[in-house]
Amino acid sequence: MKRAVLVAIGDELLSGLRQEGNCCWLAGKLSRAGWNVSLIEVIPDNEEKIQATLNQWIGNSELIVMSGGLGPTHDDRTRTAIASFLGCSLEIDRKAYDEILFRYPTDMRKNLARCSDSQGAVPVLAKAVHNPAGSALGITFTVSGSKVFAFPGVPREFRAMAEAELAEEIRVREKTACSLYIAGWAESLLKDRLAPVIKQTDLHISILPSPGLVEFVIRGTPERIAAAEREVRGLVPADCLPAGTRSLSEAIITRSLQKRITIACAESCTGGMVGMELTSVPGSSSVFLGSAVCYSNQAKKKILSIDDSLLDKYGAVSSQCAEAMADGARRIFEADLAVSVTGIAGPGGGSAEKPVGSVWFGVSFRGKTEAVNSIFPGDREAVRIRSAMKALDILRRIIAETGE
Repeated sequence: MKRAVLVAIGDELLSGLRQEGNCCWLAGKLSRAGWNVSLIEVIPDNEEKIQATLNQWIGNSELIVMSGGLGPTHDDRTRTAIASFLGCSLEIDRKAYDEILFRYPTDMRKNLARCSDSQGAVPVLAKAVHNPAGSALGITFTVSGSKVFAFPGVPREFRAMAEAELAEEIRVREKTACSLYIAGWAESLLKDRLAPVIKQTDLHISILPSPGLVEFVIRGTPERIAAAEREVRGLVPADCLPAGTRSLSEAIITRSLQKRITIACAESCTGGMVGMELTSVPGSSSVFLGSAVCYSNQAKKKILSIDDSLLDKYGAVSSQCAEAMADGARRIFEADLAVSVTGIAGPGGGSAEKPVGSVWFGVSFRGKTEAVNSIFPGDREAVRIRSAMKALDILRRIIAETGE
């Protein structure tokens, strides 16, 4: 199995000012394509450390990909470090840099031209890598059987360049891994439910939890992966997302388009998070009609027509209010299906009867309205995220159970 080493460069990563995501993203791509990603390392903006890392892995890894340190500022030192490692000088690649400059308006072009000494410079023993999403050239060279790429650390630039330059390396030739996305399960309970699959010694299983979903990764031969996938879907049939979908929102939009079901939301404590998730999916405008973010009681009354008497008697965090919000959203957006969320995210506002983390969800669909309650642990952010994921899963299950 071919070996890859991924290196993220930046003091801001080591200080916690930024989180590294480029190498993790690329590791997933490479792993699915059959590579052994033997190391992901984060190192500082230090020329000696960059050179030491190259010295360590050149000849010991077929692929080395570096992220960061190619910009125009004083702490971007990857270019000079690579030039020193190769024992050569830096030269501006006018042709390659002009290809970038001419994408920009004239006023921006003049400013970027001033950065050519940094962003347009390439070691003379290396080649420039075109940047389709930004203004800094990448670098590539091959030494002792190791192919090295250095891309800018800006995520959209890194990913665009990696997908273009490493297209052959990340191409999946044979299915050696499969991810199933399972909703509504805690990791500890799911491992027991799927124990018959997990115990199979010719498979490598990873269980990766996130709010609302667990990614169940199966690695093995194509035949064993296919058999294990069928077994998992048989054990949790209602909880597995459809093949090809990786999120609750994607599953909702896919099924809604197939079944021609329109959707709306009314949100209080989630503040638009449900709508944000749904609109992140291409094509969602065909089925998702809108979300009414009604945080205050005044907004609930004015926008969703919630009665004063209902709020006075039961409060905003109640089954009655959740149902009325769902009915209001379905009515004002003229949708087939509506979900509502109203709760206490904290840290204050809770009581013995309605503790922090108490959230009500309302559903209005085809003449029937009902509400369900959950109590989520964690801080304010955790409660809001879990609430949004729960609302999405409610939508997903209703749509999945509805006939064509």
